[in-house]
Formats: sequence, C-alpha cells, structure tokens
Amino acid sequence: MEETFTNKFSGIPFYRTLVSSPLKSFRVVYRETDLFVLAEKKLEKEVLSIVKKIRSPLEAFILAHPEFKSSRVPLSYPEKVPHIVKRMLDAGEVAGVGPMAAVAGAIAEEAGRSLVKKGLSSQVVVENGGDVFLWLKQDARVALFAGDSPFSGKLGLLIKKEFMPCGVCTSSGKIGHSLSLGKADAITVVHKDTAIADALATAFGNLLKTPQDFKKVIARAEKIKGLLGVVGIIGDRLLLWGKELKILILEQERGKL
Repeated sequence: MEETFTNKFSGIPFYRTLVSSPLKSFRVVYRETDLFVLAEKKLEKEVLSIVKKIRSPLEAFILAHPEFKSSRVPLSYPEKVPHIVKRMLDAGEVAGVGPMAAVAGAIAEEAGRSLVKKGLSSQVVVENGGDVFLWLKQDARVALFAGDSPFSGKLGLLIKKEFMPCGVCTSSGKIGHSLSLGKADAITVVHKDTAIADALATAFGNLLKTPQDFKKVIARAEKIKGLLGVVGIIGDRLLLWGKELKILILEQERGKL
C-alpha cells in the first residue's frame, strides 16, 4: 500500500501537532515509512518519489539477505552493497547494534539531503518515527517527550545552526514500537550523522535500566566521533552529556518560537 496523506489529522503522532515553523509542513507515507517534512514548499509527490527510490534497493537487499532485517549485532558483507545499506551497516558498527536500528534515521537523512541536492528546498526537517534530520538556516528547538516522566514535554534541546545538518534521534524502553532492551523513558542522541544517531539511541537505550547506568552511557559517548550530545531520562532522573548541548525549559521558550 502506498499513500500520500492529505487528512492532516489522520493517525498523526501527537508531537507532530506541536510543530511551530514558518516552513510548510506535510506528511508522506509509503509502506512502513511515515515522514513528517518541513520544507519551503509542499513537496508531497517529490518526497514520495524520493522515498521509493531510497527503499527500493534496501528492500531488494533484505529479500536477498533476510538476516539484515533481524540481526541485533553489527553485520558486514564482502560484496558491494547499496548506499543506504552501507550507511546502516556503518551506523550499526559504530553503535554495536544491528543495522535495522538505523533505518529510520538513515531514510530521514537521505530524503532530506535529496530535497536540498535537487534544489527543491534550501532548508528541510524530516521526522521519521520520532527520529529527526535537521538542515536549517537558524537554530532549532526540539522538544523531548519521555512518556510518564515529569520531564516529558517540559524540556527541549537547542540545536545550533552551525551543527547542521545533523540528526536528533530518540529511543524508549517504555513507549513507541521500536525494540529497546532498556527501561529508559527516553534517550535522545544528537549526532552529525542521523543514521548513527538512530543506532546510538538504540544502543544507549539498551544500557539504561536504572539511573546508575548513566555512567555506562557517558563512558561510551566519550569515545564516539561526531557525537554532539546525549539526554537520558529515567523517571525524575536526568542525564545530560555533551559540552555543546543546551537544554531548554519549554515554558520559558514558547514566546520565542
């Protein structure tokens, strides 16, 4: 089934209704990929075409290599693989997880970069299942949602324009459909590569079962190139890592949006 949604309230995750931006917003759904896009103009047909081109070699590779879809550990292949597959394999290797942990972030970034490369929009935000690719000309404020935690919806991150393009990806052991072996309400990762951010969110989320595990995440984070920041939330406990990371209290920021 393939579809471009025109009913803007049809099954939309609630956090998408809170977006404030002068850019045009639209949603594109194709098979398992559900994108929320901000661009300088409505580009539903163009994004749908881009998504099909991104997914086609990935789907073919999975048919030929079913272990790619199910593996929870990094994989490698001797033969040349499609670009999207390589990006996911590389991200899995960095994070120590299976390549599918990077699929949402990889597709989000590939779609966003394609829009800019084609000259369709000089600025773009692509959100795919809560994982976000940002390429803007101004700073961005990204809200943090963490289930029942008292921090949920009250804190955000300031992503400076000089860090973009970059990815902001989140994993949770309590909400969402993605697999997590941990107990975090949310773990959010900011990395220059959105596929890597996605894979790291899964890897760090798997480590977090109690607040005492924050130190495990910090120890791993300090060794990873291109990592800009990490936010971990378990109940009323908060992990903030990254000297470039700036946390926002959203109530104080509403007048600035």
